[in-house]
Amino acid sequence: MSTGTDSSVASRPLWPVSGLTALFDFAASTHRRAVAVLVLVSLVAFLPGFFQMPPVDRDEARFAQATKQMVETGDYVDIRFQDTVRYKKPVGIYWLQAAVVNVAEALGVRGARTTIWLYRVPSLVGAVGGVLATYWCALAFVGGRAACLAALMMAGSVLLGAEARLAKTDAMLLLTVVAAMGALARVYLAPRDRVVSGWALPAVFWTALGAGILLKGPLILMIVGLAAAALAIMDRSARWLLSLRPLSGTALLLVLVLPWFIAIFARAGTAFLADSVGHDMLAKVASGQESHWAPPGFYFVLFFATFFPGSIIAGLAAPAAWAKRSEPAIRFLLAWLVPSWVVFEVVATKLPHYVLPLYPAVAILVAAAIEAKALSRQRWLKLGLIWWPLVPAILGAVAVSATVVIAHDLALPAWPFLVAAVLCGLLAWRLYNDDGAERALTRAVAAAVLTGMAFYAVIVPALGPLFPSAALAAVVRGADCEHPVVASAGYQEPSLVFLAGTATRLTDAAGAADFLKEGGCRYAFVETDLEPDFAQRAEAIGLRYERVGRVQGFNISRGQPLSIAVFQAARAP
Repeated sequence: MSTGTDSSVASRPLWPVSGLTALFDFAASTHRRAVAVLVLVSLVAFLPGFFQMPPVDRDEARFAQATKQMVETGDYVDIRFQDTVRYKKPVGIYWLQAAVVNVAEALGVRGARTTIWLYRVPSLVGAVGGVLATYWCALAFVGGRAACLAALMMAGSVLLGAEARLAKTDAMLLLTVVAAMGALARVYLAPRDRVVSGWALPAVFWTALGAGILLKGPLILMIVGLAAAALAIMDRSARWLLSLRPLSGTALLLVLVLPWFIAIFARAGTAFLADSVGHDMLAKVASGQESHWAPPGFYFVLFFATFFPGSIIAGLAAPAAWAKRSEPAIRFLLAWLVPSWVVFEVVATKLPHYVLPLYPAVAILVAAAIEAKALSRQRWLKLGLIWWPLVPAILGAVAVSATVVIAHDLALPAWPFLVAAVLCGLLAWRLYNDDGAERALTRAVAAAVLTGMAFYAVIVPALGPLFPSAALAAVVRGADCEHPVVASAGYQEPSLVFLAGTATRLTDAAGAADFLKEGGCRYAFVETDLEPDFAQRAEAIGLRYERVGRVQGFNISRGQPLSIAVFQAARAP
């Protein structure tokens, strides 16, 4: 860290120093400008790669395929992946995705049902909405400048940037949780001698709860409920909750969520509750599902990466937050953060996105410490700011190296973005003492956004071998016959079903040979290890076939390279 930078350095009108400072000053001057700039920054942060990335296995492809089947069948009650019920999550995200796809088809978008970015639109809306909701929520605790800073931390965070580009539930869930907590905060922080009047805050609160339940079941109830319970225990009173009009609000909540739950109960009986609550939620508490076990402390360690760049300065804000824990505003934010964080650390199954709804509380705590000029001045904590330029440099080097090794591509278009990211991070670190934490953090956010642009817009699309389903589906699209259908032996990722068609048969080597024997416009995808078994079965049933291609790739779900032969029944001479 610099301790005695020449003042002439800080005063030079260099971009991005002066540009980013002017943009932040402009955004923080009025609420309308803040909203406009936050939307702009969010789109710049989230859109690169949004359209280019193929479907990502496995969760995104499963969600998208289940939605596609809803559109294909017109059944918007049941949730299925091919012939298997998918009752892990409620219907909310599928309805949102289906609405986008149906609108796209009505507007004449070709191939809308297999265009993955359409299924990502609700996540993009949720991520942008989550940033704006963080700003609105933060205004209950801090002034406009600090609220804008908290929202920028969310816009630049690595984890939200990833979730904004995936057709899943978590970005939309973030929006609902922050909206609910923003309403709860305004009720809690209101003077105790009066009840908050009007229906605006209760309507926001209960509607957000209902939407969150339809998206991901009781998770939002856990986060909001633990926060409210912790506050009630610490204050020895829960009377402030009456301002939320619990009786009328509960009625509104039931009106929102009961129709679909009644419909799915009529269709499947108790199967949905057994799968979603028993096999999915409760099973995650006791054991690490799908190899996602990790010890307690996992999220604390991962926080450094997933909340970057805000995580780098969070350590400087922690002492101030703890020292002021008795103040109502800080007490509320800690009640939002700590109880749910402890639960997530204790639960056996751990995935990075589980703690995303808690990050706005961290962002607001950091922004409050910056506003109060209460950041720690401990030298050993300030040394951590060096990560602002180091992370873009390290990630850039690793990402470019990966494209060279995997795709034999130097990814040259990414280099200017990575250089600019390192420069912004360097200025954030170098001028921290001179310009202060607020301006330093805006430059660090710019560094994160530029790194994301390079990674998602250039690096990931260049790594074609990581997405073999796209190459295999291209073979099907290039077929010289109508309505081709596919069987796949060995490689059975959901993205293949999404891109090649719901009728895709996931089978073994013998099943692939039998599939081709049935005739018609058919293709069989067979992994190299299964080719001898395929050939043996083909000989046994008298199948004449020919190889029409081979796809080399890397299965990111299993973490291993693969080679897939594409077979077609031999045509009659």
